[in-house]
Amino acid sequence: MNSGELSDYLARIGVGAAPVAGLDGLRLLQRAHRLAIPFENLDIPLGRGIDISPAAIRAKLVRARRGGYCFEQNGLFVQALTALGFTARPLLARVWLGAPDEAPPRTHMLVLVTLEGRYWVADTGFGGSFTPPMPLEDGAEAETPDGARHRLRRCTMPGDPDGEWLLERDGVSAATDGRSAGSGWQPQYGFSLREVVPVDIEQCNHWTATRPGTRFTSLCVVSRVLPDGFAALTDARLSLYRGGQPEGRQLGGPEEYRDILKDLFGIGLPLAEVRALPMFASDPA
Repeated sequence: MNSGELSDYLARIGVGAAPVAGLDGLRLLQRAHRLAIPFENLDIPLGRGIDISPAAIRAKLVRARRGGYCFEQNGLFVQALTALGFTARPLLARVWLGAPDEAPPRTHMLVLVTLEGRYWVADTGFGGSFTPPMPLEDGAEAETPDGARHRLRRCTMPGDPDGEWLLERDGVSAATDGRSAGSGWQPQYGFSLREVVPVDIEQCNHWTATRPGTRFTSLCVVSRVLPDGFAALTDARLSLYRGGQPEGRQLGGPEEYRDILKDLFGIGLPLAEVRALPMFASDPA
């Protein structure tokens, strides 16, 4: 990411001046990114696939003002952090939120940032809820503006005898994309600090974008962090959590979906493409 591309990214997330490469800057960037760039997988049901080359990510999320999922979101975030002078690298994770008992594959990407010799984990690409930057310490906790608490635990995970870090969340399920259930601490994802190279990410992205029967190949998923809550679209079901109040409803058709997509999530999708989404494809034009 060159200086012009960095300026475009900062403008996209509403940050006027480049922040200093420190903890305050990391927190500012992650929050601004999540508020500005929605999480979405719509190119998968539209049959386009997901290109995670650095240039393709910038073209889609910055210039075209679209959203993306974790490999795109955190791929862009790593580019920006590196351009700003941060030391950052990707990590891969198993998503335990809504997963069965057996170990799920590594289908999530987050970011490890080193600040003054101390590790922090950052994540602009978890669609389930808003997660804050956290120090990589056993028992570390942080709270987000929606009132949820987040905790890191060092533990042994099924399928990984060397153990992993587990991110947990304790908060209202209405401030999530709907996969959270019950109350108390809920596992979100587990990760290790293993070095990740581009081909690892390519493999995980390919599986996530093409494996039949998974969340991202079966559903149209969109979500966005709001200043006082969270918004999510799962197919044509809209869920909102604002000011401590949950609400939800089924959208009436492709025209309303297009309008909500633009007005609430900032994604401008032509009506013809909305009508091509699986939940509307059988509707009369």
